[in-house]
Amino acid sequence: MQYQYISRNLEKKVAESLQAFPAVAILGPRQSGKSTLAKAIMEKRADHIYLDLERPSDLQKLAEPELFFDLHKGKLICLDEIHRCPEIFPILRSVIDERRRKGQFLILGSASPSLIRQSSETLAGRIAYLELTPFLLSEVEKSAKGFETHWLRGGFPDSYLARLDKESHQWRQNFIQTFLERDIPQLGIRIPSRTLERLWKMCAHHHGQLLNQSRLGESLGVSHTTIRSYLDLLSETFMLRFLPPLLPNLRKRLIKSPRIYLRDSGILHSLLGIENHDDLLGHPVRGASWEGWVIENILGELSGWHGYFYRTATGMELDLVLEKGRKRIAVECKLSPAPEVGQGFWGALSDLEINEGWVIAPVKESYPIKRGVMVTALHDFVESHRNS
Repeated sequence: MQYQYISRNLEKKVAESLQAFPAVAILGPRQSGKSTLAKAIMEKRADHIYLDLERPSDLQKLAEPELFFDLHKGKLICLDEIHRCPEIFPILRSVIDERRRKGQFLILGSASPSLIRQSSETLAGRIAYLELTPFLLSEVEKSAKGFETHWLRGGFPDSYLARLDKESHQWRQNFIQTFLERDIPQLGIRIPSRTLERLWKMCAHHHGQLLNQSRLGESLGVSHTTIRSYLDLLSETFMLRFLPPLLPNLRKRLIKSPRIYLRDSGILHSLLGIENHDDLLGHPVRGASWEGWVIENILGELSGWHGYFYRTATGMELDLVLEKGRKRIAVECKLSPAPEVGQGFWGALSDLEINEGWVIAPVKESYPIKRGVMVTALHDFVESHRNS
């Protein structure tokens, strides 16, 4: 599919990082737009070269990497899908240290630094890591599709921009199979694709719930430590998010297990067989799906803020607590145009002495429900906190 380029929020930060570091890595899931973003950035520079290491002809150019880098000295060199050539990192370090120049390499990868072997050790202090998510709502909100389409289809460009919901669903089905059968083995990881697919679907059914490794392990017939390694793999390839609990120094019994979310709402819906809005609104996961979609967009937009959930054994609970320094903001997610919050929300605000609370709901206008607590749409919340 060919689409007009949609500007990404991360573009400015990548450009700034190239002026501050010898190497910049853009990490994110496959098909999230890393290559498109990198090419848009390089087009604004006079001298650059791009290698897609999944193409044998481009990979062959690095048969003698030092000679290749010498040939293109002074250029910004982009290495796409770096996991195909992890052994190159020690050479990158040598070249970077020899030239002592900012903006030498732009590296693209579909896994966390710990999965891209050796990178975090050999390039420590020389590289900036930036994460590119699939489209956030703010990046596509000017389109005529509306937030409902972004929530249903998720943010992967080809999924979101498809002509029809059916085409979007088919793209995501293909993405899931390719991820399991090709992408994971390319990272050098040997897990039966059927086993990982079953676990992924189980996680979809537990979306927004507390992580219970033992229960998942029993269902798959493996130990809880094996389950944890599989879950970590899905996390490090940007498919899962573990939202940690907030554990303040209070004399209360607190829930200490993380919550588990599928990071892209469209992938969640495909794993659950949800193809359109009617399916979604009639599915038991709809509330948890809305919650995960809101949380993912907020954490993707508000850099510098750390996200947690809060829950006590007595039922005091907040979907999301944003923390930066000593400042805390409470967020509750409600899939209702006339949302109501329960005693658990008010009790949690009191426990944590939070005086700024927000209820994110599909409403057209913001309004207060009590001093310091506002009901608002996701877009308005993000806009009001983007630079805070």
